[in-house]
Amino acid sequence: MRLVIATCSVDYSGRLTAHLPMAPRLLMVKADGSVLIHADGGSYKPLNWMSPPCKLVEEDNVWSVTNKAGEELRITLEQVHSDTAYELGQDPGLIKDGVEAHLQELLAEHVHTFGDGWTLVRREYPTAIGPVDLLLRDADGRHVAVEIKRRGEIDGVEQLTRYVELLNRDPLLAPVRGIFAAQLIKPQAQFLATDRGLECLTVDYDLLRGMESDVLRLF
Repeated sequence: MRLVIATCSVDYSGRLTAHLPMAPRLLMVKADGSVLIHADGGSYKPLNWMSPPCKLVEEDNVWSVTNKAGEELRITLEQVHSDTAYELGQDPGLIKDGVEAHLQELLAEHVHTFGDGWTLVRREYPTAIGPVDLLLRDADGRHVAVEIKRRGEIDGVEQLTRYVELLNRDPLLAPVRGIFAAQLIKPQAQFLATDRGLECLTVDYDLLRGMESDVLRLF
């Protein structure tokens, strides 16, 4: 991973255009090829980013980051304050707690609870930004990405949004829709998911464990 602290401006061109004026920022270049631009605020979310696969070209204090879709991040460096690189090695990945892991296992085993004719493609479907909990096919053969949480919050919706966006770049999978599944989904998270075209599934863990009923509540 490469971490660069620099005074810079950023211009994005693609499906829309966006501009970040000159200011000190953190530029993060990950081994998977992604480039993220952070400010000293806004929690974990970058101001702008380019998901892999993408190409970074550096010349004359300008970084040009482009992806296969032709989108570009153009970063103009006025002054570089720090430029360091670290080899993090292979990450073991996120280990879910027992409930989340068991929910994933149960929903994969009883995939028909999502609907008649649904099938499992794979658990922990790999992507460049991490594994999708479940990749399914619905009764019409369309792919569905499922993110499973014990407690559904906004960060889980953000995570699923990134997965769906990335999977939809693969012509062999697209169109892909997303389902956010949790024992409890906060109203803010449900609103954000709905606004982004994602479905929310409230899972009764105890009921599912006993498989007393195959009926789940889909909102």
